[in-house]
Formats: sequence, C-alpha cells, structure tokens
Amino acid sequence: MSKLSVAAVGLGDLGRLECHVVDSIDGVELVGGADPSPDARDAFEHELGRPAFDSHEELLDAVDADAAVVSSPHAFHYDHAVACLDRGIHVHLEKPMVTDLADARALIRQARREGLVLAVGYQRHFDRRFREMRRLIDDGRIGDPHMVTCHLEQNWVDWNRDRWRGDPALSGGGQLYDSGSHLLDVLCWTTRAAPVDVAATMDYRDADVDVNAALAVTLDRNGDRLLASVGVSGDGPSGPAPGEALQILGTEGSLSFDGETVRVVEAGTTYEATPPEPGFEELTERKLENFVAAVRGEEDLEIPATDALNVTALTEAAYESAESGRRVAVDTDV
Repeated sequence: MSKLSVAAVGLGDLGRLECHVVDSIDGVELVGGADPSPDARDAFEHELGRPAFDSHEELLDAVDADAAVVSSPHAFHYDHAVACLDRGIHVHLEKPMVTDLADARALIRQARREGLVLAVGYQRHFDRRFREMRRLIDDGRIGDPHMVTCHLEQNWVDWNRDRWRGDPALSGGGQLYDSGSHLLDVLCWTTRAAPVDVAATMDYRDADVDVNAALAVTLDRNGDRLLASVGVSGDGPSGPAPGEALQILGTEGSLSFDGETVRVVEAGTTYEATPPEPGFEELTERKLENFVAAVRGEEDLEIPATDALNVTALTEAAYESAESGRRVAVDTDV
C-alpha cells in the first residue's frame, strides 16, 4: 500500500494535534503545513520537522498531497477546502463546516463531482455516550421521538472575547457556531432528524459575537414532527469542557443524558449506561483514522459533510431569526 500524503492548513493548537495524529497513522505521511502566524509555523516545524508556509496556496503548490486536514478559523474554511478540492485533494474540515449555506452546498457538490472524501470533524459521532443514545433510539426503545430539550453551557466568552473566535469576521459567529455547533449536530444525528424551521433569540453580553442563544426548532424525522428546545450559553460555569444535558421524549418512553449517564425510562422500567467519556485526543484519533480509512475505501465515512450541512443550515437560519424576529425556514437541500 502506497503512502498517503497529508497537508495541514491551520497550525494552531488543534491543527498541530491533528498533524501529530495523522502522522502517527500507519501508511500516512505528513508533508507540510500552512499558517499565517510565524509562531504557529515555528511550533509546527519544531514539533513535526516538516516545512511550513505562510499561505495555503504556497503549501499546495509546494507539496504533493493526497489529503488535507483544515483547522483554520471558521470564516476561512470554504476558501481552504475548495482550494484543496480543486487540486483533487480529499479534505477533513474542522467544524463548523463553513459559515455560509451556499458554500456548504458548493463544497458537497464539488466533492461529489470529483469523487473526493469531504469529512467534517464532529467527533461526537465517535463518542460512545452519544453512539449509545443513537442506538437506543434506532432500536425503538422510546418509540417515536417527538420532543427534545437540551442545553450546553461553558465558560467560553472569558477566554475567547479577545481571540479570533470573538471576531465575527474570522469566526462567523459566537458560541452557537463554536461549542454549540456540537449540540446542534448531536440533536440531528442522534435522532436522525433534519431541521425544518427555527425561531431564535440571542444575547451578545457586551461581546462582538453571540454568547447566549435560545432556539425553538421543528425537525422532520421520517415524516414525523419533532420539536426541540435548545439552549446554548458561552457564559456558564463549566470549562474547558462544556456542561450539557439532553432529554428526548418518545411515544413509549424517554431518554436522557446528564453528561455522564444515558438513561431510558420505558413501561415502568429503567435502563442505564455509563460509557466512559473519551478524551479529546482519543476522539481526534478516531475521526482522523476514519477519514484516512474512508479515503482508502476501507470504511464508510462516519462524519459526512451532509450531516454538517444540516448544522450550518440550522445555525444560519437561527442567526437570521434572531436578527429579524421571525421564524425562519431551514433549507437542508444540497
């Protein structure tokens, strides 16, 4: 089996972690990276011993890459991903996929035309706790889900206000597009439902981006209506990992997750499971190993861009609703 060569765009802390992971996978070789920050380039060259460039164009012109991992600020995701796809390079794109729905559609269409793998890093698809929730719903343990309440909170604004995540020109938005994006993904992914419309309100709390968001979402699940109440706060007590909880009501029972225990109550009986919480590095390894295996045709991709499009579509509609004061339709069509 020939070596799979991988380039990296975005060499911050997450980008370098992903570089270490891909370079440790059998049959994979990291060939270079790009970042406009001299400090990030120096750290990359020191830690990984590969050449670093100050632009993705220079990187892609200088190396022969089969695949790329993109971990740049959110607003640059489209430009970096499309530059890779234009060169026939498979792409693993960090979440959120992009900050514009038209860009999400364009990337998916281009990857399909070129026969390229386009993955988006929603690592909770590999988290045993959320996989157990999805399994229980798929097995019909609570009947047909019809109502979800969920929230995520994190001490996010204090350590992001003056960083790139606090700049809307770089991040595309605040906590809803950052950690909150994982909650929206879990909402859709565990229930296998697609958002239909949303009413949202947001609070910036003296920041330049949203800190708190409250969403009332209608979803479609195989033709059935599913309602969800979603709360996301970037001014909570938990950190660095967020605190969160979900409860899903079904026609024959309920499923809940309190951050540790997955619990099903049905017909007077209770089922509980406490899958171990994986570390961030473990989840990063799982998602990148799956990406590499999908590129090689050895596994199905667990984090497809179509799932990420649902999140982008819902998020963009939520911002529009908060600004306009109207309920907004969510268009998830590719």
